[in-house]
This record gives sequence, structure tokens and C-alpha cells, in this order.
Amino acid sequence: MTRVFGDPVDVWVSDGRPVRFVWRGRLYAVRRVLEHWVTTRDWWREQQPDGEATGEREFWRVEATPDREIGVYELRYDVAADSWLLSRVWD
Repeated sequence: MTRVFGDPVDVWVSDGRPVRFVWRGRLYAVRRVLEHWVTTRDWWREQQPDGEATGEREFWRVEATPDREIGVYELRYDVAADSWLLSRVWD
């Protein structure tokens, strides 16, 4: 089962990949990247005042753990806003 969030997270990146993140006050270590993809936003919905499309979003599906329990998490990086969100968590 997947749960959808939209919580901001602090992410540490090494060689362009997330290596750890803090979600709800807990530090998670990324054990491996399962998937990575890039999308563009819906330009017809989200435009900046100058009419330019607002950019790309990078998605990273990772295995991560705060302790011994490993979970699957989807992190989203908004390039234009330079911010990270936790999008989904799989049980």
C-alpha cells in the first residue's frame, strides 16, 4: 500500500543522488536508489508571471531506513523552487 504525503524534507545529496534525508525529525539513510525520473510541470497550469514554464521535477524512489526497518520512499526535487518533498511511502 502506498501513502501520499507532500511533506517538506531536508535532503543531503552526493554525486547528484540523495544519500540521506530528514522527515518528521528523523534521519533516514538511503541504502539504494530504486528509480529516478524527471518530469516537466504542466505548463498550461503553472506559469510564472513572465509566461515561462516553471521547470522540472526530479523523482527519486529509494530504499531508506532510520534504524533497522527499511522502507521505500519517493522524494521529489523541484528544480525551480530548489526544494524537496516526500511524495509517497510504501508499506
